[in-house]
Amino acid sequence: MATINLNINGKQQAVDVDPKTPLLWVLRDHLDLVGAKYGCGMAQCGACTVIMEGNAVRSCSLPVSSVANKKITTIEGLSANGDHPVQKAWLEHDVAQCGYCQAGQIMAAVALLGKKPNPSDEEIETAMNGNICRCGTYLRIKAAINTAAKS
Repeated sequence: MATINLNINGKQQAVDVDPKTPLLWVLRDHLDLVGAKYGCGMAQCGACTVIMEGNAVRSCSLPVSSVANKKITTIEGLSANGDHPVQKAWLEHDVAQCGYCQAGQIMAAVALLGKKPNPSDEEIETAMNGNICRCGTYLRIKAAINTAAKS
């Protein structure tokens, strides 16, 4: 066990965990931030996506020791009441069906818009590639990202 200092959603936090523990499990089991979901455990599905230093990353495969003191944002840190432009666009386009992948989808979209405020459809598709939605709401996801880019 080791004490790892984290910057999660703008708050400094210390956790006493095995340094090899994936960030996802620290978020969920130690910090009660359950928005990021376990999907595959191999960084292939995107359900566990969070933003680290402005980049969308898969938290299921990142040892917590590798993210110490880096700025991490989870879905819980986007806004206090769900009024982030991407969250609002998601509602406007009725993107979510089962909802399981949606936090990861939203975080990937936020990271994309942070780098490319007005992305092309091709850039959206490239950035969102690998974020799997079993319900198949990809067209609504793309529409919501385009809407958020305009707001």
